Amino acid sequence: MTTPRTLLIVAMDSATSGPVESGDLSLALAGAELIDLLDAQAIALDDDRIVPGTEPAPADRLLAEAADSLVRERPYESVGDWLWRGGKGLAVAYTAALEEDGLVTRPRSRSHPFRGGPPVVAESPARTEAMERWESREPVLATLAESIGVRGEQGSDHPEVADDSVATVLAGVNDALVELQAVRQRRNIEEAAFDNVWRGLE
Repeated sequence: MTTPRTLLIVAMDSATSGPVESGDLSLALAGAELIDLLDAQAIALDDDRIVPGTEPAPADRLLAEAADSLVRERPYESVGDWLWRGGKGLAVAYTAALEEDGLVTRPRSRSHPFRGGPPVVAESPARTEAMERWESREPVLATLAESIGVRGEQGSDHPEVADDSVATVLAGVNDALVELQAVRQRRNIEEAAFDNVWRGLE
């Protein structure tokens, strides 16, 4: 199973963590896509630029779509630019894909019987595999999950990532998440200032 799908299952199924912000999750999923494409040699990195690789993209539909959307002309696209562009709406897309595959369900609400509740991970070999990877402290998965606030009972110690290109992607994800948090804080400050002005006019 791909790293993005595994990451989403872990993020949804981690009992010790609160809900993950959709924007944070989308950025992390975009980073996971890049890492799987690097592993498949469908792309490579030249410094922080994403360049075409020597092999086709994996068969997974969403990974194939990610590979097809990459910029294939110089000066190519930076990891950071890809995360913001490729990550747009990615959490929704992967959740829908897991639902289509029967890996995620939406239990019926008693108060709204015709409307499904929030998505939950179904029991399946995919869930078992995802949790085994999570519990084994797989470095890439652990780093991505912890970057979006998913904490396991195993603690935060996990092996360092040895591959420089993978480390570049992980650093890019972290930088994007910090930037997103700064945007949220600015928005909250602006909204609070507006509310204060409005109250002053009442």
